[in-house]
Amino acid sequence: MDQPATPQDPAELVEELRRSYRALHEHMGHVVVGQEQVLKLLTTGLMCGGHMLMVGVPGLAKTLMVRGLGACLGWDFHRIQFTPDLMPADITGTEILQQVEGSHERELVYHHGPIFANLVLADEINRTPPKTQAALLEAMQEHAVTVGGTTHQLPQPFVVVATQNPIEQEGTYPLPEAQLDRFLLSVHVEYPERDHEYAIAARPARMRLPELQQVASPEIFLAFRDVIDQVPVSDPVLRYAVDLVRSSRPKEPDADEYVRTYISWGVGPRCAQHLVMAAKAAAILDGRPSPEIADVREMALPVLRHRIVPNYNALGEGLESPDLIAHLLKNVREPAMA
Repeated sequence: MDQPATPQDPAELVEELRRSYRALHEHMGHVVVGQEQVLKLLTTGLMCGGHMLMVGVPGLAKTLMVRGLGACLGWDFHRIQFTPDLMPADITGTEILQQVEGSHERELVYHHGPIFANLVLADEINRTPPKTQAALLEAMQEHAVTVGGTTHQLPQPFVVVATQNPIEQEGTYPLPEAQLDRFLLSVHVEYPERDHEYAIAARPARMRLPELQQVASPEIFLAFRDVIDQVPVSDPVLRYAVDLVRSSRPKEPDADEYVRTYISWGVGPRCAQHLVMAAKAAAILDGRPSPEIADVREMALPVLRHRIVPNYNALGEGLESPDLIAHLLKNVREPAMA
């Protein structure tokens, strides 16, 4: 199906961005029952072009959601099932010695791995060793992979959605902080509500993914990313985001006693960038021209949750990163808006 040309006028692009967001959210409702907040975060992350980490117990349709997104977008979609024996070349691809057609000579020919896609589902990413996890690092940050000394650019747009199971820890390899910091959002999937679970139980267990209409071309999504980058941010909103990030660091001179007691490591500058970007996307998708402090507060949990490192005191008292973020949101002072 032919896709409409990418609008050139910024106002038209913003309107197309909102229309595509609504269509994507509506179509995903035909795939997944409930999980409104999860779908909102996933679609927001896609509009930003950011990578996302999904955490939830088995059977909560994490894989189905990502497959549904790929179908709605019409993007090239690949799923990689991470296992303990998965090697880096299984993700990035490898060079194979092949005979040149019509000749007795042989040459090394690079064969793309499954990372060469617009949307990549890294299923159970913590089940593979750090060596293979690291194969994603360059791809997620640089949108390229290097094999045999040659750098190969990945297709655009390029988004990685990784899933984790929080229950089983035996035989898993926790992601290092350097890789966790590459994820824009951490999306936690909870059990469905009773009415939603009733509707799920009524569906056939072998139900196929319905036919879904493509909401926008990949080129338009690249334009959406540029639009969000250009959204203006007021000084009070920017200062609040930076204050929130800096308040998480126990070694800062103005860190409070709670932070010094329960946080081992706070979040870095990339977190501030991601927090501002997510707030800008939330504002635009909500129909407002620029973000407010409320948008920063709304996005604080999914942006900070996987970056804050609780210490042994926190673990001993049953405190997790959401509790620490709640403290920051309660105690960081909001600048006065002009």
